[in-house]
Amino acid sequence: MTRPNLLVLITDQQQAATLDPNNPCQMPYLDQLAAGGTRFSRCYAPNPICSPSRASLMTGLLPHSHGMVDVTHAVESYRAELKPNLPFWSHTLQQAGYHTVYMGKWHIERTNHLENFGFESYDVEQYHQLQGLVERGGPLRQRVTVQQKGYKDFLLCGVSDDPLESIPEYLLYQNGIAFLRQAAQNPGRPWALFLSTEAPHDPYVVPAAYYARYNLADIPRPASFDDPLTDRPTIYRRIQQVWRQLDWPHFAQAIVCYYAYCSLVDDLIGRLLAVLAETGQADNTLIVFTSDHGDYAGAHRLFLKGIPAFEEAYRIPLILSGPGVPAGRMVESIVSSLDVGPTLTQLAAGVAFPCHGRSLLPLLQAEPGPWVSEAFAECHGQRFYYTQRVLWQDNLKYVFNGFDNDELYDLSADPHELRNLAADPAWWPALEAMASRMWQIIRQTDDFNMYKAQYGMFRFVPVGPEESG
Repeated sequence: MTRPNLLVLITDQQQAATLDPNNPCQMPYLDQLAAGGTRFSRCYAPNPICSPSRASLMTGLLPHSHGMVDVTHAVESYRAELKPNLPFWSHTLQQAGYHTVYMGKWHIERTNHLENFGFESYDVEQYHQLQGLVERGGPLRQRVTVQQKGYKDFLLCGVSDDPLESIPEYLLYQNGIAFLRQAAQNPGRPWALFLSTEAPHDPYVVPAAYYARYNLADIPRPASFDDPLTDRPTIYRRIQQVWRQLDWPHFAQAIVCYYAYCSLVDDLIGRLLAVLAETGQADNTLIVFTSDHGDYAGAHRLFLKGIPAFEEAYRIPLILSGPGVPAGRMVESIVSSLDVGPTLTQLAAGVAFPCHGRSLLPLLQAEPGPWVSEAFAECHGQRFYYTQRVLWQDNLKYVFNGFDNDELYDLSADPHELRNLAADPAWWPALEAMASRMWQIIRQTDDFNMYKAQYGMFRFVPVGPEESG
């Protein structure tokens, strides 16, 4: 049996809502990809920031297990260092005979020597220079900048007159197209190509032609835009104050730039898929589209991502298409990006990849098999060391906050997370059940620092770890 090729497309900071039906974001090529494959509407990232989530995507492990608990460029190595000799599913593919290639943003560990992680060839240096707080000089129109006493100005968005051909994503995808053409000339060995963009990560700076595709008046206010966050952790309200100088027109402008940035990537994906078909490789290529984490994009009057553990930061796009994947299916069961690796090694190479994730094959069968609709995430607080664990089970979402009160949401009745149920006595049985399940996962994944926290200073979880059985 001929093994399929594998095309993995990864964006940075793209919320799943950009692909939701009736969302204003224009992504026609990804809509077509979803129509020809399977879209997972409730896929969650295991962490809300780049390096931890990307390392989890490639290892299938939660951040405490792989060690990359913050972003590589912002902390000393002791705070975020990838543990040695971890299994990467790219290595599994390479061992199964795949020609493995990585292009674009890596941001998983510090060496940038991808040969150590199962890649035969790679080009990541151009993106290595773009990590961190991106400063943009030169003329920009529709610029939105946040100014705060004692801080450098923070550029949120803007519109440039730069041609598409000058955008790093364009060059990245041109290199991907060149690889596809070359691979078509040398058939026989299956390939696995990873293309990873910086877009639509902030600052949302886009060419004027993409900005012009949108009308500010057509951008709806998020349902949570006026949320005062009064029953949420205090730090959420403090972070919300970062954007207090912006009114709705500024938010709408930034949201348009964000959507336009997504549309830019979508166009490039369309070009790539056209070449895949033109070279006769489409029918035998398994395609994956996902992102490392999301962006609040105006929800709860916030931008970017981080400690406020809202859906916009954690729910990410996931589309599978190609051999072994049903066409036109929408899966509403909860899944995780931890599940991507074991799914792809099984679909592409017929081999297992043991990790914290689960193969999605039961959900891809003609008659979907049994599935526990659940996902788990952890946040180690970036520079300021906030500790969080997040658990989704069916319609319930529990957020353990090690620095403030916990959160509990009924996403079926409250999809925009406007009411924290954790203080409501009627919901305490559910709160305790979710906390107990959290401890089970902590025990099962050997999150030693959490599980051993039984000293008197740490006994403020609704139930303790011994309740987990």
